[in-house]
Amino acid sequence: MDDIIKIFKESDALLEGHFKLTSGKHSDIYYEKFNILKKPRLCEKVCAELARMFEDNTVELVVGPTTGGLIIAYEVARYLGVDSIYAEPADNGNGRVLKRGFNIDKGTRVLIVDDILTTGRSIVEVIKLVNSYEANIVGIGEFLDRSGGQVKFDYPFKALTTIEANVWEPEECPLCKKGMPLTQRGSRNFKRV
Repeated sequence: MDDIIKIFKESDALLEGHFKLTSGKHSDIYYEKFNILKKPRLCEKVCAELARMFEDNTVELVVGPTTGGLIIAYEVARYLGVDSIYAEPADNGNGRVLKRGFNIDKGTRVLIVDDILTTGRSIVEVIKLVNSYEANIVGIGEFLDRSGGQVKFDYPFKALTTIEANVWEPEECPLCKKGMPLTQRGSRNFKRV
């Protein structure tokens, strides 16, 4: 979907500044996917396009990590005509778990979806969870791969668009060196650097 960046811009989801990402790294660009997810018609359009990329994979269940992945999993599953569930952070902070009575039957054909790929941490956590149920992962879908294609998985991976964004370790961040104020967004707990 060539116009995903246009959608991010038009919905004020493409932010510029100095951001601390969920990974702890810094960037001069932040993609605030919730500015898309809060608009049902726009979210539906993007999720339908993501679902189309996996129509021929005989998906039986769509799984997404909380929080944004929950909405995306629901919309993609609705388009594909299957169920969706979501993986929540484990109470001990290690990985993801299924709660609320969710289960994945052995051999189920699972599509994993999420919003923005930077390091792949959330997706790796969901992969480990799905594999623990001995299900078959048929693919991984993302709105946006901001790693520039650098993050690799052992399963078919498709993103609506791939970009290469500036990302730095905190000690190498040129924006920190300039004294630019740091903005922290996202929902994970961060360690202070």
